[in-house]
Amino acid sequence: MKATLPTTSGIEAGALARWTASWLGCGYAPKAPGTVGSAAALLIAWVLARYAGWQAWQFGILAVACLPPAVWAAGRVARASGLRDPSVVVIDEVVGQWVALAGAVRLESWVWPAAFLLFRIFDIVKPVPVRQAERLPGGTGIVADDVLAGLYVALVLRLAGCFNFY
Repeated sequence: MKATLPTTSGIEAGALARWTASWLGCGYAPKAPGTVGSAAALLIAWVLARYAGWQAWQFGILAVACLPPAVWAAGRVARASGLRDPSVVVIDEVVGQWVALAGAVRLESWVWPAAFLLFRIFDIVKPVPVRQAERLPGGTGIVADDVLAGLYVALVLRLAGCFNFY
């Protein structure tokens, strides 16, 4: 007898995509869902750093590990909604926020709000090539611009550490 893996129906996969893309419902916040998603990512990161001893670089690994499910979920929700980048999709902000934190030399108390504020600024302003990245198709474009915004913040935090600003 041949063993088979259980399959997920389209309805179950759609629900999983919505919960993943909305970061367990953060994307359904009535105001500023992207900011709520970023704040949730920061809170989870702070808990991991405080109670599990995570270092900044580990958030980079976490962000990379989350890329495939983020792209899948964002793309699936975008297709289902008929929108290019639905506001309910905030998994991209989560991944971008973790990329931003990965650049910190040390996770000192001021780094948390700085990473949050800088990420929100770069995500909203979208300097080159962040704006161009969002033109990529499907979930890739939805997630790529936030990853690049996070890389800008990571670079700022790393340079600040290298020049002994902290």
